[in-house]
Amino acid sequence: MAERIGFISTRFSGTDGVSLESAKWAQVLWDYGHISYWYAGELDRAEDVSLCIPEAHFKHPENLWINERVWGRETRDALVNRRILDMAAYLKSSLYAFMQKFEISIFVIENCLSIPMHLPLGIAITEFLSETGMPSIAHHHDFYWERTRFSVSSVPGWLDMAFPPRTPGMRHVVINLAALEELAWRKGLTSLLIPNVLDFENPPPPPDAYASSVREDIGLAPGDVMILQPTRVVPRKGIEHAIKLVGMLGDPKYKLVISHKAGDEGMEYCQMLAEMAREEGVDLRFVETRVGDSRQFDPQGKKIYTLWDLYSHADLITYPSLYEGFGNAFLEAIYFRKPVLINRYAIFGRDVEPKGFRVPVMDGYLTKGVVRELRKILEDAEYRRQMVDHNYQVATRFYSYSVLRRSLRTLITDIRGLD
Repeated sequence: MAERIGFISTRFSGTDGVSLESAKWAQVLWDYGHISYWYAGELDRAEDVSLCIPEAHFKHPENLWINERVWGRETRDALVNRRILDMAAYLKSSLYAFMQKFEISIFVIENCLSIPMHLPLGIAITEFLSETGMPSIAHHHDFYWERTRFSVSSVPGWLDMAFPPRTPGMRHVVINLAALEELAWRKGLTSLLIPNVLDFENPPPPPDAYASSVREDIGLAPGDVMILQPTRVVPRKGIEHAIKLVGMLGDPKYKLVISHKAGDEGMEYCQMLAEMAREEGVDLRFVETRVGDSRQFDPQGKKIYTLWDLYSHADLITYPSLYEGFGNAFLEAIYFRKPVLINRYAIFGRDVEPKGFRVPVMDGYLTKGVVRELRKILEDAEYRRQMVDHNYQVATRFYSYSVLRRSLRTLITDIRGLD
């Protein structure tokens, strides 16, 4: 039986993990005949299958006003309470409209019952599900207890009620083992582990004519070696280690390219990285103005590339993160058959590394041995080819769409067994 599945989040747009993974879920569900519809405060999905409610965006002014008054303090006044409930009531009514407009049969809630970036939306969804008994899947990418900014709040009761709720008819999905265990321990909820995936059954095409000028357009010479840091500029990405690596390689042909802009927390960090690169004599390139969600031309007629265009031309990927919920950039590097430096963040060490990938790994700091290994990878083409081919085969086994197909089929069957 084909289902009409409604995806709900604060945003389905761009290249954040929630937007990317939800699109993959929708693609796999479509293979089984299920139709996906979208509800969020910002959308880049087709208008005829979407309902955009601006108040559902985590950056909506009303939500920002609420956030300023509930996090980092232990009491809230009556006005804050009333505005939370008023916004939740409005959003709940819009969920009813979404369900009725597209005749939704199953909801997939993407992370907005996991981390309270939008407290009223989480309350609205929880109340809506309690009132309707709608079958649902809560897809959790990261939880509020993993972020220090949510450790002190004036809304512990709502956090317990809605993030996530203990709603009959809801199935929970997490992306790593630690989240599975924490959800069981904190909430008494069982969950299914579905890691982030890529379409390893269909390798990426070779660079086309549009992407042929990537290296030239970001200022690289023919003999330069492009070391790509494919992340936002925020402290938890550990980009200082990538700068240290290029400095230790000790050759001006190695250029460090950072693809994304600084996040809300990253401007001072960005300035620190630039100063560190100058001190280390590292050629550091911030190319965020030439990278977008899609190929296009800027007002000056210059090409805007996608992140995947950069992957195609990179020689090495650096991913020295201190913490990740999963780590999409790691899978992307493997997908494009690129060697990748990893800092052994907790989820990688527990969930990914045991699968048998061959990658140079650092434990919080760079050693001469790791740098020697990376130099060999960059200079020995056959050694590099064997490594990346091996990693591609491992990823095909554990992180391909076939894994997602089996898991989603199990979920839908389980939910329909409740009828």
